[in-house]
Amino acid sequence: MPVLTWDNVGDRLYETGVDHGVLYQLDETGDYGAGVPWNGLTTVTESPSGAESNKQYADNTVYVNLISAEEFGGTIEAFTYPDEFGQNDGSVQPSPGLSVGQQGRRPFGMVYRTLQGNDTEGQDHGYKLHLIYGAQASPSEKAYATVNDSPEAIAFSWEFSTTPITVTDHKPTSILTVDSVTSDPAALTALEDALFGTAAGEAHLPSPDEVIAMFDGAGP
Repeated sequence: MPVLTWDNVGDRLYETGVDHGVLYQLDETGDYGAGVPWNGLTTVTESPSGAESNKQYADNTVYVNLISAEEFGGTIEAFTYPDEFGQNDGSVQPSPGLSVGQQGRRPFGMVYRTLQGNDTEGQDHGYKLHLIYGAQASPSEKAYATVNDSPEAIAFSWEFSTTPITVTDHKPTSILTVDSVTSDPAALTALEDALFGTAAGEAHLPSPDEVIAMFDGAGP
């Protein structure tokens, strides 16, 4: 049997960065369409919760260890946000330039990309696409400060929770992750054409079943 070795050339992997953020609105039919770029995206923090141990005892020992349902949420930070995000942040525009706050918060989907690097190719090694479904933003604090001799751009931040959606033959989920290093190149291209749009088609967020079909060879 081969002897285990560590930190071989090409195996020193890491992840960094965040870019290619896109916001998708959830329409009345439950589909995500009309993707718009999210410029100024600086951080997306994924914060899973739940999946906690709940031990049941019998005969003076652990009889079964039940695990609670897992939930997914996180935090989005950015220097700015698309105008379309206003309806997800609790505001509506009755006329251009006028926003009314404290309104309903519309669910949304989004995608963002993180870079993968290693010791031989650096950050050009690959990337991962993170697809988020059923997200809903919470009210957030916005701190406006005077301009001084060390000016800084305002950093906006939103916490979000998610409602999982159905996936055939799997448990409902709120997130998919696609690895460019190991995934099929043709399927990855088809997915990116859907996510980011083409000259012939509008950007939209495919459902988890549609994404799985792409990588199973049954999709476009």
